[in-house]
Amino acid sequence: MISFEPTSDQIMIRDLAKKFAESELREQARPSDESSTTPQGLLDASWQLGLVNGALPEAYGGGGFDRSPTTSALVLEELGYGCVSLGAAVMTPSLFALPVLDFGTEAQKERLLPLFCGEHHHAASLALQESHFSFDPATMKTTAQRNADSWSIRGEKRMVPMGDRASHFLVVARVGDAGLGNLAAFIIARDTPGLTIGPEAEKTLGFQSLTRTTLRFDGVNLPIDAQLGLDPYGGAPSRFDGARLINSLRIGGAALAVGVCRAVTEFAIDYAKQRVAFGSPIAQKQTIAFMLAEMYSEVETMRWLVWKAASQLEQEVDATRAATLADSYVSRKAMRIADNGVQILGGHGYIRDYPMEMWFRNTRALTVLEATAAA
Repeated sequence: MISFEPTSDQIMIRDLAKKFAESELREQARPSDESSTTPQGLLDASWQLGLVNGALPEAYGGGGFDRSPTTSALVLEELGYGCVSLGAAVMTPSLFALPVLDFGTEAQKERLLPLFCGEHHHAASLALQESHFSFDPATMKTTAQRNADSWSIRGEKRMVPMGDRASHFLVVARVGDAGLGNLAAFIIARDTPGLTIGPEAEKTLGFQSLTRTTLRFDGVNLPIDAQLGLDPYGGAPSRFDGARLINSLRIGGAALAVGVCRAVTEFAIDYAKQRVAFGSPIAQKQTIAFMLAEMYSEVETMRWLVWKAASQLEQEVDATRAATLADSYVSRKAMRIADNGVQILGGHGYIRDYPMEMWFRNTRALTVLEATAAA
């Protein structure tokens, strides 16, 4: 029999994230959405909790908690429950820091990971998504050309989270023919010649409180050791695993979706119990009751798919099938749950006096955007 029981440490971290999500993210969600900003005070508050730096080893100044995709999935669900957009913003530095931890050389870890172990939030990001229709990482158009003693990067990345303030970017590029096995990641500082940021933030349907920008690489020249996981003096191939990174991103995004779908479902249930039509609460109407039951069941199913994929990733087995299944299933069902939430609230689901329309927009964005969170 397959079972999952969080450890005492996982429960402690999850409860910490849950309290933060309910007291901070939920309160800041609407103002941040309206102003299209991420409050710096909120980011610093999350930093004090160790939601990112806690997963980094003590040797680099981190909290020393075990690197656990399962724990990340638990935390991301709670942050998605509070506000999926702000939750993604809080965890954006992990899109850079965790791959460095997982795949970087010792020299890269010593140089970069201490940046995320200070007292204040430090912004860095992952540049993965591109602008062409039906973007598939395996057919990436951004390329890296190896020269004698350098790399040359050309291409464009879109929807890069926190690109307006990130000090470093982890840029994924193709180094050969199409396929995840021919992907490499490169560490690029913000002030690198040939890198153009912006000039303006992307305008999107949802995720208003998490700025996303465009990066353009016009022959960006990098030293050989800018490639993640490659020891230029060791002779061994890079430790970077493109498939594992993609799996981590799919699991992380799905975990955020479980959280926002849980918020939608709980709010819809409470509303349906209080809203009276034709002499009785609408929760007692068969059509509404069936919708609520389906939403609740789907959230439970989505969660188990995420946990299974995260568990496989943690055991360092090939989690591609489980991660793809979780991503595909959650993406389809999340929009149905969000749409049902709007329908159950009726006109109240459409106006901004209630959070449902914001959750609907954020859910739509979450199912389209790549690289929102890493497990």
